[in-house]
Amino acid sequence: MPKENEQHIQEKEMNMVGHLSELRNRLIFIAVWFILFFVLGFIYVKDIYQFFVLNLDFKLASTSPGDIIWIYFTMSGLVGLVATIPVLALQIWLFVKPALTDKERRASVAYIPALFILFIAGLVFGYLVFTKLIFPFLLDLNDGMFHIIFTVDNYFHFLFRVTIPFAILFEIPVISMFLTKIGILTPAFMKKTRKYAYFVLVIVGAAVTPPDFVLQVVVAIPLILLYEISIILSGVVYRKKLKLHEQFMQQ
Repeated sequence: MPKENEQHIQEKEMNMVGHLSELRNRLIFIAVWFILFFVLGFIYVKDIYQFFVLNLDFKLASTSPGDIIWIYFTMSGLVGLVATIPVLALQIWLFVKPALTDKERRASVAYIPALFILFIAGLVFGYLVFTKLIFPFLLDLNDGMFHIIFTVDNYFHFLFRVTIPFAILFEIPVISMFLTKIGILTPAFMKKTRKYAYFVLVIVGAAVTPPDFVLQVVVAIPLILLYEISIILSGVVYRKKLKLHEQFMQQ
């Protein structure tokens, strides 16, 4: 084998090892960041818990000591997750930064705060849907027929089953813009698959709401609007990308 080829292979192997080492270091940093805020959430878990049960006119029950541990770990994990979202996005951006042009770096860095803001917005929206629509609806269905015991485990499982999917789905606009920016997604493809996306969003809306048609429609409509907004934003990014490509070709 010629020496040039051997040297080229060695350089590729060194670059691969360097990338893997950098990726490992960034993953360690993310894990340490998550653990720090997990511990912080663990310290203030009582205050966080009081925030979630502030508007409840009843006290949640516990059927076993394990529920207490579950609440501590769940609340702490939620704090760690929310705090880690922007750091995770920043570390991903720093990892791919060398492969981006100066314009792409300036444009893509704006996605980091947007990811965090939309994640929080999704959590808030899901929380309001749960506390203002779903939970009151279920209580009205009871209408005094049963004496309901609300356990900590069941209540928060139900709450997070509603809020977490919304937090993730609210990231669709930013993700669609980023994927369009790097050439993986196009607005034409999003329009072509619109009916399938609607179907998935309706299924998600039905999964997080009680079996009531009105509630399912109320939840599905914002998700469908979110997808349409994603198409519009993807189109904006795509047109800018085409314009930049035309200017580059003319030079």
